[in-house]
Amino acid sequence: MAETPSYDSIPPPPSQESHLSAPPSPTIQRHHARRTRRNSASEPPDENTSLLRSSRSRVRIHSPLDTPRGHLSRNQSFASTPHGARYHNRHESWGQRLIQALSDRQDPMSESKASLSADDRIWYDQFTSTDWVHDSIADAYRVKQLRSRKDFWGRVIVLFDGAQGWILSGLVGVLVALLAYCVDVAETTIFDYKDGYCAKAWYLREKRCCPHGPCTDWRSWSEVLGGHPFGDVWTEFGIYIIAVLILSVLACLLTLTTKTVVPSAYRMSTLDENLAADYSQAPDDNDHDDSEGSVSPRGTRRQYADPSPPMVYYSAAGSGVAEVRVILSGFVLHGFLGVKTLIIKSVGLILSVASGLSLGKEGPYVHIATCIGNICCRIFAKYDRNDGKRREVLSAAAAAGVVVAFGAPLGGVLFGLEEVAYYFPAKTLFRTFFCCIVAALSLKFLNPYGTHKIVMFEVRYKIDWEWFELVGFILVGVLGGAFGALFIKASRRWALSFRKIPAIKKYPLLEVVLVALVTGLMGYWNTLTKLPVAKLLLNLAAPCEDDSRDDALGLCPSNIDEIPGILRMLLAAFVIKGFLTTITFGIKVPAGIYVPSMVVGGLMGRLVGHLVQWIVLRFPHWGIWGTCPLLQKSTCVQPGVYGLIAAGSTMCGVTRLSVTLAVILFELTGSLDYVLPFSLAILVSKWTADALEPLSIYDLLTNMNAYPYLDNKHKPIFTSELADIVPRVRHERVIDITNSPLVPATKLRSQLELLHRAGELDGGLPIVRDGILVGLIPAPDLEYALDNLEDESKSLCLMAHVPNIDEEESLERDPTDFTPYIDPAPVALDIKSPMDLVYECFAKLGLRYICVLKDGRYAGMTHKKRFVKYMRELEEKEHEL
Repeated sequence: MAETPSYDSIPPPPSQESHLSAPPSPTIQRHHARRTRRNSASEPPDENTSLLRSSRSRVRIHSPLDTPRGHLSRNQSFASTPHGARYHNRHESWGQRLIQALSDRQDPMSESKASLSADDRIWYDQFTSTDWVHDSIADAYRVKQLRSRKDFWGRVIVLFDGAQGWILSGLVGVLVALLAYCVDVAETTIFDYKDGYCAKAWYLREKRCCPHGPCTDWRSWSEVLGGHPFGDVWTEFGIYIIAVLILSVLACLLTLTTKTVVPSAYRMSTLDENLAADYSQAPDDNDHDDSEGSVSPRGTRRQYADPSPPMVYYSAAGSGVAEVRVILSGFVLHGFLGVKTLIIKSVGLILSVASGLSLGKEGPYVHIATCIGNICCRIFAKYDRNDGKRREVLSAAAAAGVVVAFGAPLGGVLFGLEEVAYYFPAKTLFRTFFCCIVAALSLKFLNPYGTHKIVMFEVRYKIDWEWFELVGFILVGVLGGAFGALFIKASRRWALSFRKIPAIKKYPLLEVVLVALVTGLMGYWNTLTKLPVAKLLLNLAAPCEDDSRDDALGLCPSNIDEIPGILRMLLAAFVIKGFLTTITFGIKVPAGIYVPSMVVGGLMGRLVGHLVQWIVLRFPHWGIWGTCPLLQKSTCVQPGVYGLIAAGSTMCGVTRLSVTLAVILFELTGSLDYVLPFSLAILVSKWTADALEPLSIYDLLTNMNAYPYLDNKHKPIFTSELADIVPRVRHERVIDITNSPLVPATKLRSQLELLHRAGELDGGLPIVRDGILVGLIPAPDLEYALDNLEDESKSLCLMAHVPNIDEEESLERDPTDFTPYIDPAPVALDIKSPMDLVYECFAKLGLRYICVLKDGRYAGMTHKKRFVKYMRELEEKEHEL
């Protein structure tokens, strides 16, 4: 039987005055009837708005009891501003106010809670999990209310409600394509500025300025300066280095404005895609006014301060794919999908790609598209106030990001299914397909590449492959998987060594300057590494038989004697590009890894292709070549095919995408003949990479960030029971109503503070009577209820419905009914339940926690984060064996 805690055993928190008046708390009449629900007041949203925006979430359904949450003890994360770092506040930004003005809601607070669900209490704090069950219930009540109206306009409203998802999907597709067009045009133009400018129109890039080849309208900087003072070559080299440094520094400075500091209560290893952004001291409380978003009094925050330093992350750095995947699984990351991140990441991406660093824009497109999807969700309350529904749109938006990156609508749908989406029902699949098609059509209309094609590059192979080439394709797959796995290991080692240097940890800009300088010095003198990554990949995959392309790079030999020189050039570029990609991944600029990894693989594949070509030309009479026709200048072996296959294999080794990559490569070539070689090489690559490094790059980042991401695609082998992860029962974490259903508010506040100090902002307190579990009140709901009490120090809270209460006790202090906030039927499992059942409950139901029973009596509670930690410990042990 659970120990009955004494009300006097836990001292109440220090008395704190509320600076804002609160409406009178509902009281319990003598017959203890449930209080009447009231419609929400018309007030601007404040602390009740949802997560997945730049500062907080607006998921919860608003109630009239909008008062400050004045008694919290935990720290909030704070985000940097032009005036320094500040805590996340709950004020509306201009972007949010604009969206609300354009939305279908006359008043964001006007929706009645009573008609939707039996309670009004969901918001999501930093690093908490979405309550999928509550969101589903709330949406069911909403739909039921809509369908209760049987007249003509009621049916119209129901039809419009069903069309909102399609409207959002189409709008997201158009906006994603429009933003991708702006980024593509801007970055290619700025990239060419490193070499010169167009005299007839300064805003044109070199290809648009001289569409038919070199012309006098394009002037190099050596021509402009007359070669002074160092001569033509060194003048152009110096300007190139300066341009690389300036663009990289500007991109980094923009990225650093998205700095967010998370208190140590949420502590996790910050090896995100920034790869080892280290801890820094939080700003002093005296530097910030409480009204700027600090939700707890300073005194309380200091009292419960964790001696560990806070952690730092930058929402605009890296590609953001790992974080998008975690968010879609139900985890909450403030600021990652907001307006500020969208703008800064878009501008920073233009600068970072134009600088010539070994990075790509395809991964950030996924993050940017998801930001657009999140912002568009604010138009309709159906998606704005329900995080479960919101993630349906976010899944479609993430897929649209791949569409505009590669011009592959089918690949985008599969990417959403294979990589980022967590819950992907058939309805979401079809809507994602619609969003991808709209994005592709919009991109074709905008024509960012000037070719009237939606693909980043397009290659056509006129010669079919031969059977003996399967050996080469398999070899390329093995090498691609091995290089992908080695890249992951090298990135982890680089982050844990170089980025641990004190100066690099303290000044991220210093690392960007060093990487930019090394990139300029090493990449300028090699013809291949100086090219933009997308253009280099096109040249590596292009067939030599294509007469429409000029072989300016010298990758197509005219005879066997030219092949060794090409091999040396490719080998040098492979070493340089591999090294630069490794040290660039993780710096504080918007950066993707998709195309850079494909370029490294393409160089390797082109090496193998030319080597096979040399062998065929050197020994033309071997019978193994079969029907391979021998030409005077070349053979049926196409090195470009090997380059493209190796590019996909290496990307597979890094990301572990499989079907998605095969379809993307098919859409890039438009040839069914090479689907089999693509698929075979990707299969071999994935097997090889899994054998050498079990984690993909995004799995690694997720684990090292300690995000509570429960992988629903790779289920470990369990041999244990639920009892192995259940902590012992602590009386201060249980609400015992055996003696009385009335509990002092001060006692509840103390218990809530214990959860906050443990970092369980999305935890809960079980309610027991005689050791039997009779309910559970989630921590956010309890916090909301306590914050709306007029006088917490004198308040009693009713935690259960009972026939009668002692009259003297009820008259002494009017109790406040907390039963609307209590879950009367929390999910509970027996302590001997197999761990497989626990996994299925967390993965399939989206639960935050599971109550544990032993012989029908309460025996503890396990949180999703504890279960994820247990799974990772199992995986680490398996990897050690």
